[in-house]
Amino acid sequence: MGYYLNCNKTYSLYESEARKPYFVDKTKMLVELITLVEQGNNHICITRPRRFGKSVMASMVGAFFSRGFDSSSIFDSLNIAGDKRYREHLNQHDVIYIDFSEAANISKSYDRFIERIEKKLSMDLKRAFPAVEFDEDDSLVEYLRAVHEETMTSFLFVFDEWDCIFHKKYITKEDKESFINFLASLTKGTGYVSLSYMTGVLPIAKYSSGSTINNFVEYTMAVQPKYSEYFGFSDEEVDMLYGRYLEKEKEPAVAREDLRLWYDGYHTAGGTKLYNPRSVVLALTNNCLLSYWTTTGPYSEISTYIVNDVDGVKKDVALMIAGEAVPSDVEEFAATAMHLSTRDEIFSAMVVYGFLNYENGKVHIPNKELLDEFAKTIRREKKLGYIYDLANASSQMLQATLAGDTKTMEEILQFAHDTETPLLNYNNETELTAIVNLVYLAARDYYYVERENKAGEGYADFIFYPERQGDDGIILELKVDDTPEAAIRQMKDKKYALKFQGKLAEKKRHTGRILMVGIGYDKKRKDHHCKVEMI
Repeated sequence: MGYYLNCNKTYSLYESEARKPYFVDKTKMLVELITLVEQGNNHICITRPRRFGKSVMASMVGAFFSRGFDSSSIFDSLNIAGDKRYREHLNQHDVIYIDFSEAANISKSYDRFIERIEKKLSMDLKRAFPAVEFDEDDSLVEYLRAVHEETMTSFLFVFDEWDCIFHKKYITKEDKESFINFLASLTKGTGYVSLSYMTGVLPIAKYSSGSTINNFVEYTMAVQPKYSEYFGFSDEEVDMLYGRYLEKEKEPAVAREDLRLWYDGYHTAGGTKLYNPRSVVLALTNNCLLSYWTTTGPYSEISTYIVNDVDGVKKDVALMIAGEAVPSDVEEFAATAMHLSTRDEIFSAMVVYGFLNYENGKVHIPNKELLDEFAKTIRREKKLGYIYDLANASSQMLQATLAGDTKTMEEILQFAHDTETPLLNYNNETELTAIVNLVYLAARDYYYVERENKAGEGYADFIFYPERQGDDGIILELKVDDTPEAAIRQMKDKKYALKFQGKLAEKKRHTGRILMVGIGYDKKRKDHHCKVEMI
């Protein structure tokens, strides 16, 4: 076993993963990869957002195919064991596994990064094939060719985090081009490759024009449905994990529906719904619903484009925070641009990194976990102007609602309407809905907010379900060119409170008061009227 050739790292990583209580068996993917290996000279790149299980799958591929160890104790009990070719390929291949993030994190320059990889892999080859004569001046590719020519050995490459080097401050544009050429020299036009399996966040399409690395077939979440079921969790898989959770936890604090609200909302190109797997596992492991995203790195970089309103993007982000989907021409390769200059490039980057979901030509914020991160941004950045002001007035709006202070509520709504740079034309109920969503932004710290949900005999505009025991619940109805009294009458007549009470019963929670809030907007007079009643 070597540092990169048939290393035991993949075995250790995957064995540890398979022992965890919330492990999901995705080994059926190996059936598809076995076919590619048998064909030979195949190259695939699977790109997904961070925290979607790419590294787990890469370690699975290495642990299954590598001849460096016996991994039957892991795989004999997993789905792949049922395939007729299982024994034929289990631990029968020479695997070169490179986690590029490892070398990138300990290197201070691109030259040192590449030198480290080439040196260690060359040493592995010399130790593993002592009968092959190597010239000390030969390149790494020449070492690999020599092994193949003299022993007919083929190699299965597993490249994890292929693009991580691009995020290092020491990398120049020329370094990026050199790295692409390095990948091409290892894999393209060589006889020693049975399969190249590469994963990362950034798509390679931007770099594979001409004759560089266009030998790779790329599979992205938004465009290609193939392999989608192996990255992220489906509803059925989360149901299974939740069953384990209920058996394991003496005092479960996470409801099944909460997992959907917090971590679902992604879609594959084929329309399959997906959960963020890392967040689901952490929520169940910690018995706690939280945002498990980190806002460092790519998010911090992308948020500067929002704060500086590049190409007028802050208005669209505000609309998405308000619950709307925004049309966008997303091309995933645009995320690789050195400087994002258009709204479509910015949204492309957000989709690639997992901050937005792309579906049917529109982008939107997928779930509460990500909505909380966007909300923090607009409530923190004064440069966002009127959007910052609206978001920060939301705490006052919530308190005024709970206190039945309709005068203050009307003043805040009027401020939203009269702001110098209005968010919307504000002439219909959809636009009023977006504004109301913003001015109640602070409520999301204490409530789960549903929009236009079936309630009783109709559809309530907003229902605020309290996260804490004993807090007041809120049902809110909007009316354009009608009165708040009409809104409250509709809530009573259509029995909206039934849905509210039913959902709380499902979650085994009780509430304080149930408040009905009616908001009316008069387009001619351009004023708002509010009414709050208690059930």
